[in-house]
Amino acid sequence: MTIQRYEVGPRMSQAVVHRGIAYLAGIVADDLVPSVGEQTQQILAKIDRLLATVGSDKTQILKANIWLSDIRRFDEMNAAWEAWVAKGNPPARATVEARLAGPGYLVEIMVEAVVP
Repeated sequence: MTIQRYEVGPRMSQAVVHRGIAYLAGIVADDLVPSVGEQTQQILAKIDRLLATVGSDKTQILKANIWLSDIRRFDEMNAAWEAWVAKGNPPARATVEARLAGPGYLVEIMVEAVVP
């Protein structure tokens, strides 16, 4: 059983593939703008890139976990998500409010996807 790790750092890998499933780390925005929608768009672009790196794409996402620093901004995040998610192939998803790693982080998303 091979485990492949991608973008390995001292603390974690950005993606790990095992038995045909890609597990992405919690992804946050690089540019901490005060817009939940813009941070979500940045994160989704990073997810697209990571999935392509491991040989998958958003149509293969099984599950997504989303953390918001303020659940009152759920609609903002959802607008960006719905514009991005693969039509006809939405994953199982949970969204919760949580304190994130720093005050500038408004959204964090973690996905698991099939690597066909």
